[in-house]
Amino acid sequence: MISALVACGDEPGPESSAKVTYLTSFSTFGRDAYAFVAQEKGIFAEAGLDVTINPGSGTVDVLKLVAGGRAHFGIGDLTGTMITVAKEKLPVTAVAAIHQRTVAAIIGLEGGGITEPTDLVGKRIGDPAGSTVGLMFPLYARAAGIDPGSVEFVPSAPPALPQLLVSGQVDGIGQFVVGRPLIEAAANGRTAVVLPYGDLLPDLYGNMLVTSRDLADRDPELVRRFSGALLEALRYSIENPEEAGRILQKYHPTQNAEVAAAEMRLMAGYTRPDGYTEPLGAVEESRVATVIDLLVEAQAIPGGSLRPADIVDHDLVPGAR
Repeated sequence: MISALVACGDEPGPESSAKVTYLTSFSTFGRDAYAFVAQEKGIFAEAGLDVTINPGSGTVDVLKLVAGGRAHFGIGDLTGTMITVAKEKLPVTAVAAIHQRTVAAIIGLEGGGITEPTDLVGKRIGDPAGSTVGLMFPLYARAAGIDPGSVEFVPSAPPALPQLLVSGQVDGIGQFVVGRPLIEAAANGRTAVVLPYGDLLPDLYGNMLVTSRDLADRDPELVRRFSGALLEALRYSIENPEEAGRILQKYHPTQNAEVAAAEMRLMAGYTRPDGYTEPLGAVEESRVATVIDLLVEAQAIPGGSLRPADIVDHDLVPGAR
């Protein structure tokens, strides 16, 4: 039954559907297929939601659009959200975890001179301005024992990243771990070398569903309905990756259904890692506090600038009591 995670209550009719705008995290790739699954399978409609899905352009931009009321919901990396909120005091809050582990990574190609984190010294990394990978890099570099300033980040448009890497214009690119199939497809069979941030920073969460503090306070039931529907679609997509890939291609014909399915298969280990027993999308307050401490220790944010409640609405996350 596809409505298991949708908030309880009388099922709204079409005349009462709430119009909602949602931003993906970063353009439109296979990792975003679950939102289109929610559209195609009627999961949004069943929750009384009329959803417009627009491509996001990285955590910082998504947060600014949500904070400014230009989108109701969006996807942003939790660590990047913490850094941005500490700096810019944006009125946003996370309400569900898409990834229980960070999916941020730097990806190169075999033979390109990058096989381990210390190889990044002196290299050029293509990455969009304000992206999760760039925001988090000083923390990753510290964990790897290298100087963040020894690596050059080259501002690059998201769609151009695979070709920049394949053509050798950059040595690596900022990318999600689940983007590996996309990169290898663009590289005509060359093997991707993936440096996952989570290998050195295991406490970090990945992407979160975010909304404005105003909406969370004003209409928590709408937030729960949307969160529940999106998470149900995420569960369905992980369990049916080939179908999810085909659905994404239906909405975005330029996307490769097989590559999208491969990305969704990789997502499974990040949304529900081995040993994970909490509800899909749950967020642990003590773990959020640990990440804040890590950021303070790495001088990524000032001490005392954030509390878990400043970042996550623990009354709205799945499993909240």
